[in-house]
Amino acid sequence: MNQILGAHMSISGGLYRAVESARTAGCQCVQIFTKNSNQWKGKALTSKDTELFQEALVRCGISHPISHDSYLINLGTPSDELWLKSIAAFEDELLRANELGIPFVVTHPGSFTTSSPQEGLDRIAQGLLRVLEHTAGIKTRCLLENTAGQGTNLGFELEQIAQIIEAVEGGKPTEKTGDDFLLGVCFDTCHAFAAGYDFSSEEKYAKMMEHFNAIIGLNRFRAFHINDAMKELGSRVDRHAHIGCGKIPLEAFRLLLNDPHFENVPKYLETPKGTKTNEQTGMEEDWDIVNLRTLRSLLEN
Repeated sequence: MNQILGAHMSISGGLYRAVESARTAGCQCVQIFTKNSNQWKGKALTSKDTELFQEALVRCGISHPISHDSYLINLGTPSDELWLKSIAAFEDELLRANELGIPFVVTHPGSFTTSSPQEGLDRIAQGLLRVLEHTAGIKTRCLLENTAGQGTNLGFELEQIAQIIEAVEGGKPTEKTGDDFLLGVCFDTCHAFAAGYDFSSEEKYAKMMEHFNAIIGLNRFRAFHINDAMKELGSRVDRHAHIGCGKIPLEAFRLLLNDPHFENVPKYLETPKGTKTNEQTGMEEDWDIVNLRTLRSLLEN
């Protein structure tokens, strides 16, 4: 089984540096922020930025670049000021990605904070409709990421994501079977496990995916975040761990990595950065290299 595996990489020193770091770690794909994720506005992209980034992808043999939006954005907020600010910021995220030739921007749906879950879901859909109206004509599309459900975060149940899609597209998510969709899905394994989705056995994995296919359609799954979880099943705590070092059994990752439905869907690590001492050589190894090696060891021929 072939898989497109990669990781989120820092853009420190330039966007193209993330691509070079991905190659060094043995990635086939890469996820980036197109600006500082903790700032509302980023420095405008130049033609040189775009040129260097696209050249690096070709030179380094890295495909399927995606970006993740700023953590400050919250389309589910009841605050009009923050909502309008989030809409403008997300529009900018899509435009920046489009300029760089990045096909998808991943976003957490949003948090309802002091309102209610339903009000938050309605607010997210309304915000996305405005964003899509203002960015009509660009190629880059949005991927809604499932969340762990921590605090008032929405999107931890795939039914919530399906509700957002239906409100935005005006029809059931499963009615579109090809590429003709406005909103796709990025599935995060840590978030799913923390939200209570158990996919640790063949039976449980098959049941989960059958359910997802029935309410959303597996064709909408255009990216995966492959992360282990520090906390137990259903904890609703968003804490990522290295593959095989958390609470998700390796069998769960094996099942996902060998699912023919997702062979051509890129999968990105969002595990903690740093190094680990190799027990055999005594040398320090980048954790991305270690995690990718673990994942590739689970692939079947």
